[in-house]
Amino acid sequence: MDVVISSKKNTAGANKRNRHDASGGVWGSSYRHRKRYNHNTNMFLWLHLKQNKKKTSFAVKQSDGDDDDDDDVTAAVTTTRRVESEEEEEEEEEEVREEGFPPKTLRSNRGLTENQVREKLEIYGENVLNPPKEKSWVELWAQQFDDRLVQILLVVAAISTASSVSQAMGSDPQSITTESMLELFVEPFIIILILMINAGVGVWQQLSAISSLEALKKLQPRLTTVLRQNNQGEDEWFTDIDASQLVPGDLIKVKVGDMVPADAYVCDLLSSAVLSVDESALSGESVSVEKEAIASNDWNTAICDGNDGYDSKPVNEQKSTLFSSTVITKGNAEAIVAKTGAQTEIGKIQKGIVSAEIIKTPLNERLDKFGNDLALLIAGICVAVWLISIPRFDDPSFASIFEGAVYYTKVAVSLGVAAIPEGLPAVITLVLALGTRRLAERNVIVRNLPSVETLGCVSIICTDKTGTLTTNQMTVESMLVMESQNNTNMWTELKVEGSSYYPIGKVNGLMEDELNACPSGAIADIFAVSVGCNDAQLVKTSDEVSIIGEPTEGALLTLAEKLAMKKEEGSLDRNRQRWLCDWKKYTTLDFDRKRKSMGVFCRNIHSGKETLLVKGAPNLLFERCTHVKLRSGSICEITDDIRDEFSSVITSLSSRPLRCLLLAVKDVDFDQYAGDIHRPEMFESIETGLTAVGIVGIRDPPRKEALESIRLCGQAGIRIAMITGDAKDTAVAIAKELTILPKDPMGTPLKAYEGKDFFSKSENEQKSLLASGNLVFYRTEPTDKQNIVKMLQSLGEVPAMTGDGVNDAPALRQANIGIAMGSGTEVAKEAADMILVDNSFSTIVKGVEEGRCIYANMQAFINFLISCNIGEVFAVFFASLFGFPSLLSSLQLLWVNLVTDGPPATALGYNPPDSEVMSRSPRDRNEEIITPWLLTRYFITGTYIAISTVGIFASYFLDSGLSFDEVRQWSTCAEWASNDSICLAFSQESLSIPQTLALSALVTVELLKALSSVSVDTSITKIGPQRNPALLLGVVIPFVIHLGILYSGKLGVPSIASSFGVVPLSVEQWISVFLWSLPILLIDDILKAYGKTINKNSHIANQ
Repeated sequence: MDVVISSKKNTAGANKRNRHDASGGVWGSSYRHRKRYNHNTNMFLWLHLKQNKKKTSFAVKQSDGDDDDDDDVTAAVTTTRRVESEEEEEEEEEEVREEGFPPKTLRSNRGLTENQVREKLEIYGENVLNPPKEKSWVELWAQQFDDRLVQILLVVAAISTASSVSQAMGSDPQSITTESMLELFVEPFIIILILMINAGVGVWQQLSAISSLEALKKLQPRLTTVLRQNNQGEDEWFTDIDASQLVPGDLIKVKVGDMVPADAYVCDLLSSAVLSVDESALSGESVSVEKEAIASNDWNTAICDGNDGYDSKPVNEQKSTLFSSTVITKGNAEAIVAKTGAQTEIGKIQKGIVSAEIIKTPLNERLDKFGNDLALLIAGICVAVWLISIPRFDDPSFASIFEGAVYYTKVAVSLGVAAIPEGLPAVITLVLALGTRRLAERNVIVRNLPSVETLGCVSIICTDKTGTLTTNQMTVESMLVMESQNNTNMWTELKVEGSSYYPIGKVNGLMEDELNACPSGAIADIFAVSVGCNDAQLVKTSDEVSIIGEPTEGALLTLAEKLAMKKEEGSLDRNRQRWLCDWKKYTTLDFDRKRKSMGVFCRNIHSGKETLLVKGAPNLLFERCTHVKLRSGSICEITDDIRDEFSSVITSLSSRPLRCLLLAVKDVDFDQYAGDIHRPEMFESIETGLTAVGIVGIRDPPRKEALESIRLCGQAGIRIAMITGDAKDTAVAIAKELTILPKDPMGTPLKAYEGKDFFSKSENEQKSLLASGNLVFYRTEPTDKQNIVKMLQSLGEVPAMTGDGVNDAPALRQANIGIAMGSGTEVAKEAADMILVDNSFSTIVKGVEEGRCIYANMQAFINFLISCNIGEVFAVFFASLFGFPSLLSSLQLLWVNLVTDGPPATALGYNPPDSEVMSRSPRDRNEEIITPWLLTRYFITGTYIAISTVGIFASYFLDSGLSFDEVRQWSTCAEWASNDSICLAFSQESLSIPQTLALSALVTVELLKALSSVSVDTSITKIGPQRNPALLLGVVIPFVIHLGILYSGKLGVPSIASSFGVVPLSVEQWISVFLWSLPILLIDDILKAYGKTINKNSHIANQ
């Protein structure tokens, strides 16, 4: 029966709505639709009574089921009921329960009032996901100092500041000038400045990633159509309600192309018997899911029992539930909002992200360990230097022991400055930022800098199938028409090119302009069914083509454009539009699950010819066909042989697997069926006596570049685990085509497992299966992906997880590196470390190459920096050990670290990739940045750097006629010197010459070391610095600056040279500098050759 609710207060509004309902405008256009709505209206009835608690009348109209006779048989029943106490409410509830109505429905059949919405918003909150806590600018800044090397530099800066303050306090007040104070505090100032710049780069990168992500946020729908009460208290459909303001109990409308704004139960289908939804972002299914109005026996569990019973079913089994952020692809419907915000299915998955453990990247772990080791080493050396200097505290050159202690404390601090590679944190940050920029040029947004390098040690990529390995665009790949060959009718397959909705590609075997040349042939009819029996629409957005509607119908529209030979630039469906100009569609026989077909009546506006175009499931639809149209246009009757061949063809296509559709036509007289077109139970009889015209095979094809990318992954020793919600046949077929699984397993079982079956095995068996080879997991739940990633991590693997759906988000967060697709959901992007804007799987492989290149470059500049710093430490240590005068001042050492070491180290980050970088197996995540052999190399090269620096310093005095012992006893010169001129050689002014020689030798040998570091293992004669122009620039500029300081007096700025305590050098002195420096190239090449032998033997041993 039809139920019309009215109250004394709002009779006009109810009557208005009733008139609208009767016309079929809101609640549907067929008796079947109204019948289903009427039943569900009864379901909503009880709460209406309870909410209003006032006298309400029910006008009940009894219908015999015939639309035309609704007004002939009518009975009016008026019931008056008033709820006055809790007991009456309970009795009323029990009565409704006995009648089969739900006792706790979420809403009545009326729109919610403004007050009701406000109250529910207070209870349930806005319909938005809980946003991740955003870090403030201050928190982002502080985060940059959570690095061991940076913390060590802060300590050194603090000690240096304290030392400078102590020296300033002990100085004569009259001798303190602005210049002297600047000289005292320049060292800690520069260290702090470096750290600030380093932090600024890190903050800038993170803010840039956040800004890019904000630009990509397109998931959450903003506006929706809701039934609410207007200011006059009447029900009205509002089309501009912000989706965030939806509450449980709202009645909403959804149509093709809409994104569902909240979890809701379908209560009525409008103007269509079918409602299809794309749930790929949630479940991983590439095929749209059909929905139906919720059945009466599900109301008690879905609504009455707090949603626990009904919602406990898996997502893909909830046939009457629309999930937030899924997309309507076919039909339109009304649904009642059940859950909003964090309570939706998306919200539940987002909670899983929070529980995912955030794993430190291998780079973070190695740098932390390196920082700890370096801190202990530096502290030990500094203390050792200070201790061995204790006997010299009472040297006559000092006024007191305290002054001697302060002096050698400064020496120890200088040693600390020399030992710490101040530029290393900044260089690492800049090189990672450089890699980020290169990836950005390839459409990759990096949210976390170290994740760029992490790609380099990824050992397994856990990837979703839909939209990642495949295009997520259903495409017709095969078209079959019947042809007569040697007097035998046979199905002929025509291959269709293309892998997207963009109508580019030809139909192989199609004759030139066959569509127009043979207008009565099967090809013309296939075109007609493809465009006529279709509700989808192709839409061009930027460089891509998408669809509004059902993906399968989008594939048919694309096929139709490929069949038409006349194509025009800038038009996606010009040929479809031309067909629509000649034919008028006037009635649709909606698809239903029983007959599994869809039909459309159309009339040629020129000839008046009427035709029924039909598409549907091959096996069922072919049973209703009596004839087959041949490609030539002739028609033959279907025989048993034809039916047998048809079954064989469909079986073959399905095994590939392709989703098959049969296309058929029928010449009709529409008036003959006018009485049956509104009776769905008659649709099957209308669609009989059909003529089959062709078969199409459709699938979501793999991306073109994916095959080559997976081949490169295999070459690089990276395994693939495809994890999808699709069925086994589809998953395995794609995996075989992309060589993830072998096409011919040769008797060995395929490593393809259903999610629940895999996790029903013992943990040991699970780990055994995960330990080797490529794998495929199908029919997985969201938690399965996260558990697989955790288990891989427990096996020592470094998994990367790719995905675009909400269901991927927890695993994206859990993985060592999460990679989201640019077209994916906001939740996935927030959980990922990087986002692929172009969705291309091949970009991941390029990212792996970039990560490996960055790691190799890191080793190159760490090799350079540590060798140089060890050289500086040893130089100061040897000078202190031998008792030489001050070798280099703290300012000079700091200058070397910043200007001489910084630019070349940064330029080494531009080293081009090694041609064999993708031919090596992934490195072990536990591999040290500095291996024992590399550390040995650093000590050997560092020792020579120290020897050249101290050697040229000492040779200056030896060439002046002093002995080695006399140089060592410089502080007691007054006791043994024969004249005062000898002691003048050790004055601060005279020391500027040997210090300049030592500084120049140190600068030169380190710059030559930089040129040699263009490759860690290959000789400079084979891979020269010319391969990296940035390195040449990074070496030339510091050397020119050094010359500028030395000869600043001749340039008219003598104060610069005096500030640094240096003087110009003669040609002979420069020759001496180069003679002491050049041997570093030979030493480094010998060490490279030996290192290659060690690495080769180690690789053979590991194999």
